[in-house]
Amino acid sequence: MNVVVLAAGMGKRMNSDLPKVLHPIAGRPMLAHVIAAARTLPDVRITIVVGHGGDQVREYFASSDDLQWVVQQPQLGTGHAVQQAVPHLDDARPTLILYGDVPLTRPDTLRSLSEVARDGSPDAVGALAVLTVTMDDPKGYGRIVRSEDGATVRSIVEEKDATDAQRQIREINTGIMIAPTRALKDWLSRLSNDNAQGEYYLTDIVGLANADGVAVVATQPAYAWETTGVNSKGQLATLERQAQRNEADRLLEAGVHLADPSRIDVRGSLRCGRDVFIDVGCVFLGDVVVGDNAWIGPYAVVRNAVIGDHVRIDAFSHIDGGLDAAGSISIGSDAIVGPYARLRPGTQLGSEVHIGNFVEVKNSTLAHGSKANHLSYLGDATIGANVNVGAGTITCNYDGANKHRTTIDDDVHIGSDVQLVAPVTVGRGATVGAGTTVWKDVAPGVLAINERKQVERSDWKRPVKKKKS
Repeated sequence: MNVVVLAAGMGKRMNSDLPKVLHPIAGRPMLAHVIAAARTLPDVRITIVVGHGGDQVREYFASSDDLQWVVQQPQLGTGHAVQQAVPHLDDARPTLILYGDVPLTRPDTLRSLSEVARDGSPDAVGALAVLTVTMDDPKGYGRIVRSEDGATVRSIVEEKDATDAQRQIREINTGIMIAPTRALKDWLSRLSNDNAQGEYYLTDIVGLANADGVAVVATQPAYAWETTGVNSKGQLATLERQAQRNEADRLLEAGVHLADPSRIDVRGSLRCGRDVFIDVGCVFLGDVVVGDNAWIGPYAVVRNAVIGDHVRIDAFSHIDGGLDAAGSISIGSDAIVGPYARLRPGTQLGSEVHIGNFVEVKNSTLAHGSKANHLSYLGDATIGANVNVGAGTITCNYDGANKHRTTIDDDVHIGSDVQLVAPVTVGRGATVGAGTTVWKDVAPGVLAINERKQVERSDWKRPVKKKKS
C-alpha cells in the first residue's frame, strides 16, 4: 500500500519554533505515532509531505531509510499536498492518506478502512473509502453528504462552503481515506481552487469519484479520539491524557496493578511481568522492562532500564539510563532502591543490592548483596559482592580533566565519611575505617585508616553568643 502522510503545516497556534508534527505525545513526536501505525500495514511505501520546518522533521527521522520525502511549497491545500507525492505512488497499490498531527489512529482502524475500500467496489478498481466520525458538535469540520439511501458518500463539503442545511449534518470528514491510485492521480489533476479558501481540497475527489462511477464508501473508528488532530498546546495536552489513559488500560489488561490509572505517564515503551505494582505519579521514559512481582513506589522516574523480579523502588527515586540504550540501567532481582536514590547511566546492580536514600550511583557495578544505604556517591566504580559502603562515602573519580575508576573487591567494609581517590583498588575482605582518605591501593584483609591523634583539652571554653546592646 502507498501511504502519504501530510506533515507540511506550520501550526501557528502552537506558538512554538518546533514543527507541529514533532511535538510529543507519550514521549514520541506525533508524526512518529502516525508512521508506526502505517508500518503495521502489509508492504507499505511511505511518503511524507513536509513544508514548514521540513529540514528539522527530516533530520529527526534521518535513520529511517524506508521513508520518502517531498516538499509542499507553497501550501495550497490538502489536495495540493497529495499532488506533491504523486511521483512516488505505485498505481498497482491503493493509497492511504494520513495526517502527521493525528497521532492516535489505531492500526485496527486502518486495516478496517482498507477492507472497506477493497470490498466496497464490485470491480478491480476498488472503492474510495473515507473515515468519518459522527459528532454532537460538528462545527468547523467538513460535512459528509450521503446519497438518499445513505449507502454511499456523494460529497464532502467544507463548513465555509456549506449551506445552512448541510451545516446541520453531524457526520464529519476526518481526512483519512484510501483511494485507488490510478484514479486518485486523475482526480488530483482535475482539482479546482474555486472555493472560499482558494485552495485545492482533497475532499473534492469524492465528487469526482461519483462522477466517474467509482463507489465512495465510509466507515467509522471505534473511538472518536482516533481521528482527533492537534492545532494548539491545549489540544496537545488533551490528547496526551487520552494517550496515557490508553496506556494505563493496556497495563491493567495485562495484569499490572496501578494505584491510580489517571496518574501514570508512559513516554516510551513499558513492559511489565506478572503482579507488578505501580504507585501514583510514576513516569516511565524510553524502553523500560519490569520483572515479576516488582514494586514501584510513588513518584519514581524510570528511563531506559531493566528492573528484575521482586525489586522494590521506593518513593521519589530517579533511575536514569540516559537517552539511549548505551547507558541503560539494570537492577537485579530482590534489590531495593530508594527512597530518594539516583541511578545514572551505566549503573548495573546485582541481586539483593541495596541503594538507599540520597545515594547517587553513576557508571558503576555493584555485585550481589552489596549495600550503600545512606548519603553516598559511587561514580565509575566496580564493587564486588557483599560490600558495605558507609554513609558519606564518595569515590573521587574526577581529577579535573579525566575520570578514573575505583575497584572494591568482595566482602569489603567501607566506614562512614570515606574518600576513595581513584584510580584505587581495595582488596578482598579489607576494612576502611571511618573518615579515611584512601589514595593508594589497600591490600586484601587489612584495616586501612589515616593515623591521627585525639586530643582533649580541659581549659577549652565553649563560645557564647554576644548580647545585643
